[in-house]
This record gives sequence, structure tokens and C-alpha cells, in this order.
Amino acid sequence: MLSRGGFSGTIRRRLALLTEAAPEVYDLDEPSDMYGNGVVAALEERVAALLGTEAAAFFPTGTMAQQVALRCWASRTGNPTVALHALAHPEVWERGAFSQVSGLRTVRVTREPRLPTADEIRDFEEPFGALMLELPLRDAGFVLPSWEELTEVVEAARERDAVVHFDGARLWETTAHFGRPLDEIAALADSVYVSFYKSLDGFGGAALAGPKTLVEEAKTWRHRYGGMVFQQFPTVLSALVGLERELPRLPEYVRHARVVAAALREGFAEAGVAWARVHPEEPHTHEFQVWLPYEADVLTEAAVRQAEETGTYLFAAAWDRGGPGLSFTEVSVRAAGLEWTADDVKAAVAEFVARLTENVSDEVSR
Repeated sequence: MLSRGGFSGTIRRRLALLTEAAPEVYDLDEPSDMYGNGVVAALEERVAALLGTEAAAFFPTGTMAQQVALRCWASRTGNPTVALHALAHPEVWERGAFSQVSGLRTVRVTREPRLPTADEIRDFEEPFGALMLELPLRDAGFVLPSWEELTEVVEAARERDAVVHFDGARLWETTAHFGRPLDEIAALADSVYVSFYKSLDGFGGAALAGPKTLVEEAKTWRHRYGGMVFQQFPTVLSALVGLERELPRLPEYVRHARVVAAALREGFAEAGVAWARVHPEEPHTHEFQVWLPYEADVLTEAAVRQAEETGTYLFAAAWDRGGPGLSFTEVSVRAAGLEWTADDVKAAVAEFVARLTENVSDEVSR
């Protein structure tokens, strides 16, 4: 597999790994946390230092963290309208939580498979109190703007007296693309949310970082939203381990993802697939999309057959329908993927296409 996320392991395995790694990141002879003190406070301080913000607050979920952040900003700006992308996570995956739970109103700046442009922000036809930018934009292919484009978008929002919030669930892996450290990237925004499990292999959890006054207000709302959990040390320790072990490796994963992406393109061309796309052509992070002109169930069957017959799981994520006769999947390159050479990838593509062709022939014969 190109990626073997910790979440797929057994409970026994996950607990064993945490027990082995936790002493590296925290004194386990310290008292356990209660309602956000101890190890939780230590993680908050670590995140604030990494992102260069005055403070940070740990949240059990990113959904809660972002609702609280934007609710707090709405009370300060006097405008509950949040401008975001039509493919932003709250719009696609959170069942209207912003409006149904937090009294916020969302407006979609663009539907294009890229981040909004500065002109789109300047020319948007109605006022908004906050601009939320998802970095990277997962459902568009884990895409990022250039550094210059990002700074221009932020400036355009400031011109409209709007605050800027980064949905940075995967912000950790943007440093290679932007060529900037985390604190410089985070400094563009008024507040930032980060996740501990999407890239760092934590058990879960998130953090909201920003000005101290905002974070203190957010902690009050965290309590009201039911996020004041009695003890959280297993999840928090796993986050600290992720920051220690996985965070330094992310740039390496991004670099190798570009090798894998190029090999996938070449492999499909050599295997005679008439149309295949890797998007972005050069990945912006260690994750990207692959598009093929087949139905999702046919592609899934080929991927499973390859895994069963060869032990190689080239495409481990689900295939989704992208249109008539067109499907896509997400590819993530992590530690396991570093062992794959370009030739390994192309050989795996050939094996996959052979099974795909067999599946299509079987369908036609029926």
C-alpha cells in the first residue's frame, strides 16, 4: 500500500504503539488530565508555538472547533455570514451544521475546483463577516493556491473588513508547496483550525489557534457545546506523538507523492488506457486524485482482485462516480509509500489495468 494509516490498525496495535511512543513526548508520571488541564494544556501550548499564535484550544472534533471559531467571530463582526467554497468541508460533509447548530449563514464564493481568487472575493455581491479558506481544498483534489494568490485573497478579505479563518485540517502538509514554515502560513489568518488525525495519525481531536481573547471565548463555547471532556489523555498523547514523529516527515511524503503521481501517469499511458488523469498533475500535498474512464464498481473490483491475487493494494481508497462512465479515487502517499520506486508504481498499474480489462471484457460478454 502507498499509505497505511494508523486508524486501520487493531486496537491492540494502536495501544501498543502509543504505549511505546508516549514517554518520548510527555512525562507519564504526571497526573492525568481533568477537564482540559495537564497534558491537554501541554498540547495546546505546543500547537500555539508551532503556529505562532498567542493561544490554542483543544477540541474533540474539527466540526465543533470551526463552528465555535466562526460563531465567536460573528459576535465580534456583527455579521453571521461566512463566505466559503462550495466544496468546503462544512458545506459537503457536515449536514448544514453551521446554520442548523450555530446560527451562521454560508455563502458560496465559487464552485470552481480551486481556491477562490482575490477578484472573486472583492467582487462578491454581498457582505460577509468571515472568509473561510480550506487549505488544501480536499474535494477539489487537495489543491492549494500559490503563496502570492493566497496573500492576495487574504488582502481582498481585509479590504472588505472580513476576518479570515483557515480550515487547516491538513495545513501541516502545506509547507512544501508554499515554501514557508507553518507559523508564517498561519500568520495570514485571524484564526486557524488543525486536525490531529488526518495527517498525524492521532486518535482524533483538533485545535483552534488564534488570539488569546478569541481562544478564551472559544473555550467557553467549547463547554457549552459539550466539548469539555473529563479526560482526553489517550487522544492528546497520540496527537503529541504525531507532532513528534509524523509532522517532520510530511515534506518527504509530499516529495515522493510527486514521484508516484508521475509514475501513475506514465503507467496508465504505457498500459494503453485511453484517458487517465492525475489531479493535480503535480500534487500540492502528499494526497491527490486519480480519474479513470470507468464505472466505480468496475474499478473497485479490479483494485480488490489485484490486492487478493498479488498482495499489492495500489488503490486502497473508495472509487467515486465523477460522471457517466467516469470515476475518481484519492491516493495518499505516506511512510509505506516511500518504499515504492517509480518502476514499482508502473508495474502495479500494469497489473491493475490487466484486471480492469478482464472485468470490462466480462461485463461486455454478459
